[in-house]
Amino acid sequence: MTVNRNSASFKVSMGETDAPGDERHTPIQPGRTKAPFPTKTIMTKNPATIRPMPDQPPGSETEQQHFDRILSRNEFKPLKAILNELRMDNSAMRGAIVTTNSYPNFLGKLGYRVVLVPQIHEQDCYSRLGPAGGIRAVLPHHDTATYSTLVTLVNFDATVTTTPKSVDFFSDQLAEFKTHLMK
Repeated sequence: MTVNRNSASFKVSMGETDAPGDERHTPIQPGRTKAPFPTKTIMTKNPATIRPMPDQPPGSETEQQHFDRILSRNEFKPLKAILNELRMDNSAMRGAIVTTNSYPNFLGKLGYRVVLVPQIHEQDCYSRLGPAGGIRAVLPHHDTATYSTLVTLVNFDATVTTTPKSVDFFSDQLAEFKTHLMK
């Protein structure tokens, strides 16, 4: 005997009825799928990992480590270059920064005299580097905000030669550094 798979008796014997109310074989509308289980958002019990902010100090940080950490920030890179060339004791620099309000005052407390000139030609200064020329370091800072180069010269005779624009820029840098240092 041959059984037609589409016959009603075959479907009843196999449990595949098309009885009214039987939703197992209802046609699926286009664009909709019938999932066997409803989808749910699964949440884990593990809390999200909280990373400390990069500006947060470690628990036991010394004053020198705090000073170095703040000075190493990218925003203070021009100031750090000048402080490195002054070759002063770090505790003396920390004390001078805390007690001053301007860049020339800061340099004066460290024993340097500020010489202001209207402008400095950076390329000319490199030919005068060394004891014979009197210049220990040429420190240019290319300020993208004003499209200008702020040149500072650290000299062997304990003077710092710079321009009024540089003094303004580094006074602002020093003030910003001081506020971060005091936090």
